[in-house]
Amino acid sequence: ILSFIDICYVTSTAPKMLSTFFQEQQTITFVGCVVQYFVFSTMGLSESCLLTAMAYDRYTAICNPLLYSAIMSPTLCIRMVLGSYLAGLSASISQLCTMFQLHFCGPIVIKHFFCDMPQLLNLSCTDTFFVQLLIAILTMLFGIVNALIIVISYVYIVMSVMKITSAKGRSKAFNTCASHLTAVSLFYTSTVYVYLSSSSGGSSSLDRFASVFYTVVVPMLNPLIYSLRNKEIKDALRKLQKKRWSF
Repeated sequence: ILSFIDICYVTSTAPKMLSTFFQEQQTITFVGCVVQYFVFSTMGLSESCLLTAMAYDRYTAICNPLLYSAIMSPTLCIRMVLGSYLAGLSASISQLCTMFQLHFCGPIVIKHFFCDMPQLLNLSCTDTFFVQLLIAILTMLFGIVNALIIVISYVYIVMSVMKITSAKGRSKAFNTCASHLTAVSLFYTSTVYVYLSSSSGGSSSLDRFASVFYTVVVPMLNPLIYSLRNKEIKDALRKLQKKRWSF
């Protein structure tokens, strides 16, 4: 599910970004801009919720290992995935409804490589107070609340791991969380910088670099982060390497 979200996430921005590199007239229609932001926002918010659900999965696996199969049933997993999608979809629809109430006047120049909400608000000729209020509320719900849940989950995980007497057992428990922690750190570090720390609305070169990082680099790294920790994939890579050496 995370891989599917990352594919849709990067597909909403990267193809248009690449096409503008080979075009003299770098434009996008209003409908195309709306669709791009809708897909981007839906998948980004859904990924935030999914990473939180994965933190609960790690918490259950380490803090309640004997009850893991009973707690993390297929039904619960499906509900968590659907909940992540529905939360991201509903939040994106609410943003689109408010965005359609805005009026834009020239010069309509987006100093970015994709249509993001801060840049669109800068182009609006009407009052954007309610849109900014909605964005602040969604940032609290999907950013701060989800991050807080993840932190609390890992506090309990660390407390449980520290109770393990053997060093090998503690190492194995921490390795279980390493992939998720890496993905969460990469995702939240860049997004928090762009949407909370940046006062320029994401229009400076450093802001655009951070946007490239979480829209392109992070989705590309997530499959590698999780796949390279999979024993079967490691074995397959070793076999492939041995075949190349023998060849």
